[in-house]
Amino acid sequence: MENAAETMEAGRHIFEKGFYRSTCNRAYYAMFYAASALLYSKGKSYGKHSAVIAAFRQYFIKTGEFDEHWSSDYGEIMDNRHVADYELQDDLEREDALNALEKADAFIKEVTEWLQKHDLL
Repeated sequence: MENAAETMEAGRHIFEKGFYRSTCNRAYYAMFYAASALLYSKGKSYGKHSAVIAAFRQYFIKTGEFDEHWSSDYGEIMDNRHVADYELQDDLEREDALNALEKADAFIKEVTEWLQKHDLL
């Protein structure tokens, strides 16, 4: 969770500098680190991004431990990260970056609360 918090802080900093593609990247990685911490709490660890989101959905969404909207938010931010990192045209604007930061921040708070509730943080 420390990685998630640090990455969010970096995302906020670069957002203020106007680097919206990089902000979307940092917001995604913050969510990725938080999801990885959740999975670790269940003894699971994955290196691939696709495996982390799939396992998050399997162990936390399908079980009802997390509301389904978190799956959608994670997928949306993951898609933005792909655009930011791999597309040559600049399709991401200030609003996209702000949305990514807000959703990532909310996800990290939800994960933190879940971990605290289960005496894991």
